[in-house]
Amino acid sequence: MALLEMKNQNLMNLIKRVHSVVENTDIEKHRQSQDHFGALLGSSREVAIREIEIEGMHGEWACVDRAHMKKYVILYCHGGGYSTGSCLYARTLTSKLAMSTSMDVLSFDYRLAPEHPYPAALEDAVKAWDNLMLFGYGARDVIVAGDSAGGNLALALVHKLKGEGRILPRGLALMSPWTDLTSSGASHETRKEMDPVLHKEYLEQMIQNYAAGQELTNPLISPLFGDFANFPSTYIQVGDNEVLLDDAAMLHKKMVEANVPVKMDIFPGMWHVFQMSPFKTAYEAMDKNAEFIYDICR
Repeated sequence: MALLEMKNQNLMNLIKRVHSVVENTDIEKHRQSQDHFGALLGSSREVAIREIEIEGMHGEWACVDRAHMKKYVILYCHGGGYSTGSCLYARTLTSKLAMSTSMDVLSFDYRLAPEHPYPAALEDAVKAWDNLMLFGYGARDVIVAGDSAGGNLALALVHKLKGEGRILPRGLALMSPWTDLTSSGASHETRKEMDPVLHKEYLEQMIQNYAAGQELTNPLISPLFGDFANFPSTYIQVGDNEVLLDDAAMLHKKMVEANVPVKMDIFPGMWHVFQMSPFKTAYEAMDKNAEFIYDICR
Protein backbone atom coordinates (compact mmCIF):
# COMPACT_ATOMS: atom_id res chain seq x y z
CA MET A 1 0.00 0.00 0.00
CA ALA A 2 2.84 2.39 0.94
CA LEU A 3 4.48 1.66 -2.43
CA LEU A 4 1.23 2.50 -4.24
CA GLU A 5 0.89 5.76 -2.30
CA MET A 6 4.51 6.68 -3.08
CA LYS A 7 3.96 5.96 -6.77
CA ASN A 8 0.81 8.09 -6.75
CA GLN A 9 2.62 10.95 -4.95
CA ASN A 10 5.39 10.86 -7.55
CA LEU A 11 2.75 11.00 -10.28
CA MET A 12 1.07 14.01 -8.61
CA ASN A 13 4.44 15.77 -8.31
CA LEU A 14 4.96 15.22 -12.04
CA ILE A 15 1.48 16.59 -12.78
CA LYS A 16 2.27 19.63 -10.63
CA ARG A 17 5.45 20.30 -12.62
CA VAL A 18 3.68 19.83 -15.96
CA HIS A 19 0.83 22.10 -14.88
CA SER A 20 3.24 24.82 -13.69
CA VAL A 21 4.82 24.76 -17.17
CA VAL A 22 1.41 25.06 -18.86
CA GLU A 23 0.06 27.68 -16.44
CA ASN A 24 1.40 31.15 -17.17
CA THR A 25 0.50 34.59 -15.84
CA ASP A 26 0.56 35.80 -19.46
CA ILE A 27 -2.84 34.51 -20.52
CA GLU A 28 -1.96 34.26 -24.23
CA LYS A 29 1.10 32.15 -23.42
CA HIS A 30 -1.04 30.04 -21.10
CA ARG A 31 -3.51 29.42 -23.93
CA GLN A 32 -0.70 28.55 -26.36
CA SER A 33 0.88 26.13 -23.86
CA GLN A 34 -2.44 24.35 -23.41
CA ASP A 35 -2.91 24.05 -27.19
CA HIS A 36 0.60 22.62 -27.47
CA PHE A 37 -0.25 20.11 -24.72
CA GLY A 38 -3.47 19.16 -26.53
CA ALA A 39 -1.70 18.72 -29.86
CA LEU A 40 0.94 16.54 -28.19
CA LEU A 41 -1.34 14.26 -26.17
CA GLY A 42 -4.67 14.52 -28.00
CA SER A 43 -3.84 12.99 -31.36
CA SER A 44 -4.83 9.43 -32.16
CA ARG A 45 -4.74 7.37 -35.34
CA GLU A 46 -8.16 6.02 -34.38
CA VAL A 47 -9.82 9.45 -34.33
CA ALA A 48 -10.43 11.77 -37.28
CA ILE A 49 -10.79 15.49 -36.54
CA ARG A 50 -13.09 17.53 -38.77
CA GLU A 51 -13.13 21.28 -38.25
CA ILE A 52 -16.37 23.22 -38.70
CA GLU A 53 -17.72 26.75 -38.38
CA ILE A 54 -20.80 27.40 -36.23
CA GLU A 55 -22.05 30.87 -37.11
CA GLY A 56 -18.54 32.29 -37.01
CA MET A 57 -17.43 30.14 -34.05
CA HIS A 58 -14.78 27.48 -34.57
CA GLY A 59 -15.67 23.93 -33.64
CA GLU A 60 -14.53 20.41 -34.41
CA TRP A 61 -15.90 16.92 -34.59
CA ALA A 62 -13.86 14.06 -33.15
CA CYS A 63 -15.00 10.86 -34.88
CA VAL A 64 -13.62 7.33 -34.62
CA ASP A 65 -12.27 6.14 -37.93
CA ARG A 66 -14.43 3.01 -38.02
CA ALA A 67 -18.09 2.04 -38.20
CA HIS A 68 -19.78 3.63 -35.23
CA MET A 69 -23.04 4.84 -33.72
CA LYS A 70 -24.53 7.83 -35.53
CA LYS A 71 -27.86 8.22 -33.75
CA TYR A 72 -26.45 9.84 -30.62
CA VAL A 73 -23.80 12.56 -30.31
CA ILE A 74 -21.84 14.16 -27.50
CA LEU A 75 -21.64 17.95 -27.16
CA TYR A 76 -18.40 18.68 -25.30
CA CYS A 77 -17.66 21.83 -23.26
CA HIS A 78 -13.93 22.28 -22.63
CA GLY A 79 -12.38 23.42 -19.35
CA GLY A 80 -9.86 26.15 -18.62
CA GLY A 81 -11.47 28.37 -15.99
CA TYR A 82 -13.47 30.18 -18.72
CA SER A 83 -10.24 32.08 -19.53
CA THR A 84 -8.23 29.44 -21.41
CA GLY A 85 -8.79 26.17 -23.24
CA SER A 86 -9.93 25.26 -26.74
CA CYS A 87 -11.07 22.37 -28.91
CA LEU A 88 -7.39 21.54 -29.46
CA TYR A 89 -6.63 21.45 -25.73
CA ALA A 90 -9.75 19.33 -25.16
CA ARG A 91 -8.65 16.65 -27.65
CA THR A 92 -6.92 14.90 -24.73
CA LEU A 93 -10.50 14.18 -23.58
CA THR A 94 -12.67 14.31 -26.71
CA SER A 95 -10.50 11.73 -28.51
CA LYS A 96 -10.72 9.33 -25.55
CA LEU A 97 -14.47 9.95 -25.32
CA ALA A 98 -14.97 9.27 -29.04
CA MET A 99 -12.93 6.05 -28.79
CA SER A 100 -14.61 4.75 -25.64
CA THR A 101 -18.18 5.49 -26.76
CA SER A 102 -17.82 5.08 -30.56
CA MET A 103 -19.89 8.27 -30.83
CA ASP A 104 -19.11 11.54 -32.59
CA VAL A 105 -18.04 14.33 -30.23
CA LEU A 106 -18.57 18.01 -31.06
CA SER A 107 -16.47 20.57 -29.18
CA PHE A 108 -16.48 24.33 -29.73
CA ASP A 109 -14.30 27.36 -29.05
CA TYR A 110 -16.56 29.53 -26.93
CA ARG A 111 -15.40 33.10 -26.32
CA LEU A 112 -12.99 33.41 -23.41
CA ALA A 113 -12.71 35.79 -20.45
CA PRO A 114 -11.48 38.34 -19.53
CA GLU A 115 -12.02 39.64 -23.07
CA HIS A 116 -15.49 38.07 -23.12
CA PRO A 117 -16.89 37.60 -19.59
CA TYR A 118 -20.23 36.03 -18.62
CA PRO A 119 -22.57 35.43 -20.44
CA ALA A 120 -20.46 35.04 -23.61
CA ALA A 121 -19.52 31.38 -23.04
CA LEU A 122 -23.11 30.42 -22.25
CA GLU A 123 -24.40 32.24 -25.34
CA ASP A 124 -21.89 30.27 -27.42
CA ALA A 125 -22.92 26.98 -25.80
CA VAL A 126 -26.53 27.71 -26.73
CA LYS A 127 -25.35 28.47 -30.29
CA ALA A 128 -23.58 25.08 -30.45
CA TRP A 129 -26.69 23.36 -29.07
CA ASP A 130 -28.96 25.12 -31.58
CA ASN A 131 -26.60 24.13 -34.38
CA LEU A 132 -27.02 20.45 -33.45
CA MET A 133 -30.79 20.90 -33.49
CA LEU A 134 -30.60 22.52 -36.94
CA PHE A 135 -28.30 19.69 -38.04
CA GLY A 136 -31.18 17.28 -37.42
CA TYR A 137 -30.49 15.91 -33.96
CA GLY A 138 -33.21 15.91 -31.36
CA ALA A 139 -32.45 17.11 -27.85
CA ARG A 140 -32.77 13.52 -26.61
CA ASP A 141 -30.09 12.41 -29.09
CA VAL A 142 -27.47 14.57 -27.35
CA ILE A 143 -25.33 13.90 -24.28
CA VAL A 144 -23.68 17.06 -22.94
CA ALA A 145 -20.25 16.51 -21.36
CA GLY A 146 -17.59 18.76 -19.91
CA ASP A 147 -14.63 19.06 -17.57
CA SER A 148 -13.95 21.68 -14.88
CA ALA A 149 -15.33 25.02 -16.16
CA GLY A 150 -16.73 23.01 -19.06
CA GLY A 151 -18.70 20.99 -16.50
CA ASN A 152 -20.00 24.30 -15.18
CA LEU A 153 -20.94 25.34 -18.71
CA ALA A 154 -22.69 22.01 -19.42
CA LEU A 155 -24.83 22.46 -16.28
CA ALA A 156 -25.48 26.14 -17.03
CA LEU A 157 -26.60 25.20 -20.55
CA VAL A 158 -29.16 22.75 -19.15
CA HIS A 159 -30.37 25.33 -16.61
CA LYS A 160 -30.75 27.79 -19.50
CA LEU A 161 -32.65 25.33 -21.71
CA LYS A 162 -34.88 24.34 -18.80
CA GLY A 163 -35.60 28.00 -17.98
CA GLU A 164 -36.73 28.52 -21.58
CA GLY A 165 -39.01 25.48 -21.45
CA ARG A 166 -36.98 23.60 -24.06
CA ILE A 167 -36.42 19.86 -24.28
CA LEU A 168 -33.35 18.82 -22.30
CA PRO A 169 -30.48 16.56 -23.42
CA ARG A 170 -30.51 12.84 -22.76
CA GLY A 171 -27.78 13.04 -20.15
CA LEU A 172 -24.82 14.86 -18.60
CA ALA A 173 -21.30 13.47 -18.12
CA LEU A 174 -19.18 15.72 -15.90
CA MET A 175 -15.50 15.44 -15.01
CA SER A 176 -14.32 17.47 -12.00
CA PRO A 177 -17.12 20.01 -12.54
CA TRP A 178 -16.64 23.53 -11.15
CA THR A 179 -20.15 24.08 -9.80
CA ASP A 180 -19.79 26.82 -7.20
CA LEU A 181 -17.92 30.07 -7.87
CA THR A 182 -18.56 31.16 -4.26
CA SER A 183 -16.05 28.44 -3.27
CA SER A 184 -18.17 27.31 -0.33
CA GLY A 185 -16.99 23.67 -0.33
CA ALA A 186 -14.81 22.57 2.61
CA SER A 187 -12.45 20.76 0.21
CA HIS A 188 -11.04 24.15 -0.88
CA GLU A 189 -9.28 24.03 2.51
CA THR A 190 -9.02 20.31 3.25
CA ARG A 191 -7.50 19.44 -0.16
CA LYS A 192 -5.44 22.58 -0.83
CA GLU A 193 -2.13 20.90 0.11
CA MET A 194 -2.91 17.79 -1.96
CA ASP A 195 -4.25 19.31 -5.20
CA PRO A 196 -1.40 19.46 -7.77
CA VAL A 197 -3.44 21.42 -10.33
CA LEU A 198 -5.73 24.04 -8.76
CA HIS A 199 -5.02 26.62 -6.07
CA LYS A 200 -6.90 29.50 -4.47
CA GLU A 201 -5.15 32.35 -6.31
CA TYR A 202 -5.75 30.75 -9.71
CA LEU A 203 -9.45 30.19 -9.02
CA GLU A 204 -9.88 33.73 -7.69
CA GLN A 205 -8.34 35.12 -10.88
CA MET A 206 -10.59 32.96 -13.06
CA ILE A 207 -13.67 34.12 -11.11
CA GLN A 208 -12.58 37.75 -11.50
CA ASN A 209 -12.00 37.28 -15.23
CA TYR A 210 -15.34 35.63 -15.90
CA ALA A 211 -17.80 37.04 -13.38
CA ALA A 212 -16.53 40.30 -11.90
CA GLY A 213 -19.47 42.35 -10.63
CA GLN A 214 -21.92 39.46 -11.12
CA GLU A 215 -24.02 37.72 -8.50
CA LEU A 216 -22.03 34.52 -8.03
CA THR A 217 -25.06 32.56 -6.79
CA ASN A 218 -26.76 33.01 -10.19
CA PRO A 219 -27.36 29.39 -11.32
CA LEU A 220 -26.06 30.28 -14.78
CA ILE A 221 -22.73 31.19 -13.13
CA SER A 222 -22.73 28.74 -10.21
CA PRO A 223 -25.04 25.93 -11.34
CA LEU A 224 -25.03 24.40 -7.85
CA PHE A 225 -27.56 27.05 -6.79
CA GLY A 226 -30.10 26.11 -9.47
CA ASP A 227 -33.26 24.01 -9.37
CA PHE A 228 -32.49 20.46 -10.51
CA ALA A 229 -36.05 19.18 -10.77
CA ASN A 230 -36.44 17.18 -14.01
CA PHE A 231 -32.73 17.37 -14.86
CA PRO A 232 -31.48 14.59 -17.15
CA SER A 233 -29.53 11.55 -15.94
CA THR A 234 -26.10 12.66 -14.76
CA TYR A 235 -22.75 10.99 -14.13
CA ILE A 236 -20.04 12.80 -12.15
CA GLN A 237 -16.36 11.89 -11.84
CA VAL A 238 -14.03 13.63 -9.38
CA GLY A 239 -10.61 13.00 -7.85
CA ASP A 240 -10.25 12.53 -4.11
CA ASN A 241 -7.25 14.91 -4.02
CA GLU A 242 -8.79 17.98 -5.64
CA VAL A 243 -10.09 21.21 -4.15
CA LEU A 244 -13.26 20.86 -6.25
CA LEU A 245 -14.17 17.55 -4.59
CA ASP A 246 -17.03 19.21 -2.70
CA ASP A 247 -18.22 21.05 -5.82
CA ALA A 248 -18.99 17.58 -7.17
CA ALA A 249 -20.25 16.15 -3.87
CA MET A 250 -22.64 19.07 -3.23
CA LEU A 251 -23.97 18.81 -6.79
CA HIS A 252 -24.54 15.08 -6.32
CA LYS A 253 -26.41 15.73 -3.05
CA LYS A 254 -28.67 18.39 -4.59
CA MET A 255 -29.45 16.16 -7.57
CA VAL A 256 -30.31 13.22 -5.29
CA GLU A 257 -32.65 15.51 -3.32
CA ALA A 258 -34.30 16.56 -6.61
CA ASN A 259 -34.76 12.89 -7.64
CA VAL A 260 -32.38 13.20 -10.58
CA PRO A 261 -30.95 9.81 -11.71
CA VAL A 262 -27.37 10.61 -10.73
CA LYS A 263 -24.21 8.67 -9.98
CA MET A 264 -20.85 9.94 -8.73
CA ASP A 265 -17.50 8.15 -8.68
CA ILE A 266 -14.72 9.52 -6.47
CA PHE A 267 -11.33 8.27 -7.68
CA PRO A 268 -8.87 7.72 -4.80
CA GLY A 269 -5.54 9.53 -5.14
CA MET A 270 -6.63 11.32 -8.32
CA TRP A 271 -6.46 15.02 -9.14
CA HIS A 272 -8.40 17.61 -11.13
CA VAL A 273 -9.38 16.24 -14.60
CA PHE A 274 -6.95 13.32 -14.27
CA GLN A 275 -8.71 11.83 -17.32
CA MET A 276 -6.46 14.01 -19.52
CA SER A 277 -3.38 12.03 -18.51
CA PRO A 278 -2.25 9.09 -20.67
CA PHE A 279 -2.39 6.33 -18.05
CA LYS A 280 -4.56 3.37 -17.02
CA THR A 281 -6.91 5.05 -14.51
CA ALA A 282 -7.76 7.79 -17.04
CA TYR A 283 -8.78 5.20 -19.66
CA GLU A 284 -10.76 3.26 -17.06
CA ALA A 285 -12.60 6.47 -16.13
CA MET A 286 -13.42 7.07 -19.79
CA ASP A 287 -14.77 3.53 -20.04
CA LYS A 288 -17.03 4.34 -17.08
CA ASN A 289 -18.25 7.45 -18.94
CA ALA A 290 -19.01 5.19 -21.91
CA GLU A 291 -20.89 2.70 -19.70
CA PHE A 292 -23.08 5.51 -18.35
CA ILE A 293 -23.76 6.86 -21.86
CA TYR A 294 -24.58 3.40 -23.25
CA ASP A 295 -26.90 2.78 -20.31
CA ILE A 296 -28.97 5.95 -20.88
CA CYS A 297 -29.04 5.44 -24.66
CA ARG A 298 -30.52 1.95 -24.50
